[in-house]
Amino acid sequence: MRAFSAIAAAVLALALAAPLPSHAAPPGPKPGRCDGTRVETFGPASVTGAIVGAAVQDDHAYVVTRGQKPPVLAEINLSTRKVVRSVTLPDGPATGEPEGGWATAISGGKVYVGTYPVPDLYSFDLATGEVKHLHSFGRSGGFVWSLAAAPDGKLYAGTYPDGRVWEYDPATAGVRNFGVLAAGERYVRALAADATHVYAGLLDKGKLMAINRQDGTVRQLAQGTGGIGVVAEHGDRVLAVSGSTLIDVRKDGSDLRTAASAPLDALVSAPDGTVYGTSRPDGAVHRYRTGDAATTRVADPPSQEDETRRLVLTGAGTLTGFSGSGGMWWLDLRTGKSEFTDLIDAGLPAGAERVQSMLLVPNRAVYIGGHFSMEVRDLRTGKQRRFRVPGEPKDLVRRGNKIYAAIYPSGQILEIDIRTDKLRSLGYLGHDQARPWDIEYDPVRDKLLVASAPLGARLNGALSIVDPDTGAKDVYVGVMPDQSLMSLSLDAVRGIVYLGGDVLGGGGTPPTRTAASIAAFDLKRRQILWQVEPVADFRTFQDIKVHRGLIYGVYKRNSGAWIALDLATRTVKHQGALSGYGELTVHRGRVFTSAFFGGGNAYLLDTEAKPVAAGLGDDWYTNPQLHFEPGSWKAWALVGRTLARLDLTPTCPPLTPPTP
Repeated sequence: MRAFSAIAAAVLALALAAPLPSHAAPPGPKPGRCDGTRVETFGPASVTGAIVGAAVQDDHAYVVTRGQKPPVLAEINLSTRKVVRSVTLPDGPATGEPEGGWATAISGGKVYVGTYPVPDLYSFDLATGEVKHLHSFGRSGGFVWSLAAAPDGKLYAGTYPDGRVWEYDPATAGVRNFGVLAAGERYVRALAADATHVYAGLLDKGKLMAINRQDGTVRQLAQGTGGIGVVAEHGDRVLAVSGSTLIDVRKDGSDLRTAASAPLDALVSAPDGTVYGTSRPDGAVHRYRTGDAATTRVADPPSQEDETRRLVLTGAGTLTGFSGSGGMWWLDLRTGKSEFTDLIDAGLPAGAERVQSMLLVPNRAVYIGGHFSMEVRDLRTGKQRRFRVPGEPKDLVRRGNKIYAAIYPSGQILEIDIRTDKLRSLGYLGHDQARPWDIEYDPVRDKLLVASAPLGARLNGALSIVDPDTGAKDVYVGVMPDQSLMSLSLDAVRGIVYLGGDVLGGGGTPPTRTAASIAAFDLKRRQILWQVEPVADFRTFQDIKVHRGLIYGVYKRNSGAWIALDLATRTVKHQGALSGYGELTVHRGRVFTSAFFGGGNAYLLDTEAKPVAAGLGDDWYTNPQLHFEPGSWKAWALVGRTLARLDLTPTCPPLTPPTP
């Protein structure tokens, strides 16, 4: 079920009724121009086998996909390395649809899955194959980030955005939660459970907490230096990963130890007391024993620059991992040699996913960023190909025969050769800048410009100026104090890049400002020229675009508000409402935007917002985009999760794709 905003619907209805100002109208279309086929479709834009949750029992693994609707739970025989059974998780009664399950646990002959973006709990009976919806922990927009099964069969779920731990009793279907674990916490990112306690890792506050399962009392075992995203039992001790620190503490809170570590995303404890972990962003394997001052790298990445969803020991000296990109690997700890299998090749049902980004190379190809993959549709042959990339390409830009991708969650800038698909890393932004939201190319200075936000409880984003040949970076953290950057727009001739801010930063810490800013940054002097807050209490710009003395801006958290800021006076000249938010594009002297919500709509912006398309769907992962072909009004976009080419001639009536 999909949520529908009454406010967005009302806004759209008013917008549809609003006439285009006469001074804004381009020449009328040729006779019959609006009567032909205005929507062409080309199949799924991006196909995925990516996973989030994984669990292992008795030589069988169980993985849950991300991005597909409905999510797929697949059973893999680890001996044959093939998928032997798969089921889908049905839509639950709450508003919204599950798209994946980060959290998995096995107990009492059943696999349990906690889903997002509806925080629901499902079970899969290993004997009968029956799938059941068990409970909803909140409304659409929430996550079950973590699940742990206690020895007595009770389940514990860590959720977002309420930052709570919940108990679910499969015997009675009874549910309880343990209240606020830390003021302001949103994410219980990791859990472990034993006979007496639940151990919870908090992402915002960086705390490791112990919860008494019987009386519900909560105490802090350790304070990390950053968010805690991994927790594991280790005999009578608990391990947790906090940034570049491994926390090792007895379960009663005594004998707290820390070890320097690469940022680890998965841990497994061996019977001999050795702990193995995989690191981000490289995916390498590390070793630790209690008392070590630091972890030790023992093997190269079995899946380069990939996330690890689960680590298990599956035989003498064999470490098995499940990769977020949609793969599984086996590492011989004695030799360091590894093998990798793509889960789609192993029989995992692939499906259409939400798209991260898109780029048109005119007369050559459309590039589509997915989860750890890039789909390319060759416009000359009509063929489609797919190759792996190390993360989610949040934005793409072209420079000659090279495309540059801003990658999450590593903050890496990746170069892709459009002739060979060869990848080259320009390195990482660093400085906690793991969310690169926008990238543009400055042809005058031959530099890449990147707008980014931090992860976790930090406010300051950065403007990064990157040399595309050498990878050298100048990273201006806090260029707009106490704001992250969501967007930038370049005036290459004047050498000014305009920045759009977000006062919430990485989230998890109270903002110090109440309104998002637009700032002008001089690329020669490398300094802010001016900064303004165009609209009071509007906290996040989704996108900005400079055009003919105006900066157009779309806000994210304010019912699709848009503005046009006069650069001469730095005051708002035009403003209005859209059905939601998305990216802006300038084409043939006109400003367009595509927006989420209200069914998915596109607009032409002038003194007012004129709808040019409706019913495109709300299936982008990041921000809806339009990519126009030069010299025409045809734009590459999505209809649902299908790649489409739309005729958005401004003088034609608003386009509505036919119902599938």
